[in-house]
Amino acid sequence: MKQDNKEALLFFIDGKQFETIEQYLTGAALKKLAGIPEDIKLYLAVQEGYEPELIENDKEVDLARKDVEHFFVEDKLKFTINGEPFISYVQYIKGSHIRKLGNIPADDDIFLTNVPPYKDDLIKDDEEVDLARPGREHFISKEKPFEVTISVNGRDKQWKEKTISYEQVVAIAREGKPVQGPVKYYLVTYFDGPPQNPKGELAKGTSVFVTNHMMFNAAPSDKS
Repeated sequence: MKQDNKEALLFFIDGKQFETIEQYLTGAALKKLAGIPEDIKLYLAVQEGYEPELIENDKEVDLARKDVEHFFVEDKLKFTINGEPFISYVQYIKGSHIRKLGNIPADDDIFLTNVPPYKDDLIKDDEEVDLARPGREHFISKEKPFEVTISVNGRDKQWKEKTISYEQVVAIAREGKPVQGPVKYYLVTYFDGPPQNPKGELAKGTSVFVTNHMMFNAAPSDKS
């Protein structure tokens, strides 16, 4: 690849490929490209049998030499998020950063796994995790259990499904005050619903999304 009539120079930092059209980059510039803090030691791998070269922040490295340069950090911490490997150059990581790295939805919970029979630890967004403990840390995400309170004919009901059907609303209504006389149909209306269905009428065979404190009215009728 050429940019501005210059050949792009290829190099690697901790196994990740980078390119530049600049022949010389300082240690600080290399760290900035890889997201490595400046106080972390960066090394240049050299030929077998020789010690790696420490690259100070102000040292310039010639990237146009014959061999492709490989840089690395010794003091890095490895961890996984839902099975995907990651590297951290700092000892502590916040739950919010784990969520961002793993593209974890805001509604999902994050857990630090433990060896059975110990339970996994729930990690909150503002909580910090020490990555320097013995062993590699493994984080997983789980969809939060869904539970809201809805009201049917003025009676509160705990609901654990993201939707509710006409038939389910009617069944809840029948759990309440018994209806006298023949009932062929229920007129089911709702309001204070989520953006997908804020209010309206629920017909037989259909469902709507629910949200906390959503209200339903199911009026019995002898007309079908």
